[in-house]
Amino acid sequence: MYFVHAPVIWERFPALVPGLLLVEGVDAQAGVDAHIEPLLARAKERLAAVSAESELAEVQAWRRAYAQMGMKPTQYRSAAEALLRRFRREGALPRLHPLVDLCNAASLAFALPVAVFDLAGVAEYIEVRPARGDEEYLAFSGEVERPEPGEVIFADAAGQVHARRWTFRQSRRSAVSDTTRRALIVSEGLHAGAAADVAALIDTLEAAITSVWGPPAGRATLSAESPRWDLPDASGAAR
Repeated sequence: MYFVHAPVIWERFPALVPGLLLVEGVDAQAGVDAHIEPLLARAKERLAAVSAESELAEVQAWRRAYAQMGMKPTQYRSAAEALLRRFRREGALPRLHPLVDLCNAASLAFALPVAVFDLAGVAEYIEVRPARGDEEYLAFSGEVERPEPGEVIFADAAGQVHARRWTFRQSRRSAVSDTTRRALIVSEGLHAGAAADVAALIDTLEAAITSVWGPPAGRATLSAESPRWDLPDASGAAR
C-alpha cells in the first residue's frame, strides 16, 4: 500500500505540501472531546479575526488552485473552506466518528483540508492524479459517478475514486465507519506557510491520536523529490 502524487500535480502546483499519518487500532467508542475543544476554540478565534473565511491565506491558496483547474472557487470549495463556512454559521459540527471528528476539528483550527480514508476500502494504493474519465466514484447517496477527464482525483489500482475535485468531496467507498481499524490521514497545503502549518497540524493530530488510540504507525511529508510514501505494515516494515 502506498500514497503518491502524480508528477503533473507537482508540475502544476509546486508549492504543494502534503502531510500524512497512518493510524491503526482505531476504536469507534473512543472519547476525543478533550482534544477537540481546544481546536474548535482556535477555529473560533481565527474566524473572529476575519469577516469571511475566504480571507485566510490557507483558503485563498486553495481558491487559486481551483481557479487554475478551471473551476469556480465559490462553486467547488475545498473541504476546509466548506467546514469553516458551516462552523461559522452553526457554531458546531455534527459528530460522526471520533477519528473523523478529530480530523474535522484540526481542519477547522488550521484552515487546511484533512481527509481520512479507511484503507480496507482502498485497492493497493492512492494516487492523486488527473482523471482519465473511466474511473468510478461512489457518492454517499449511493450513486456511482464518473469524474470528467482531467479532474484531479484520489484514485486506486482498481480505478475507484476516493476523492473528487482534489479536496472537494470524499467517497463513501473508503469512508471511516464503526468497523474501521486502519486509516490514512492526508492534509495538504498550498499557501506560503504551508510547510510549517501542515507539520503543526500533523503534530497536533499525532499527539491526540497517541493519547486516544496509541502512537500512529507512521507519518510522512511528501515533496516533488520524494512524492511517494510506502505505508508500513503492522510489523513496521514498508510495503
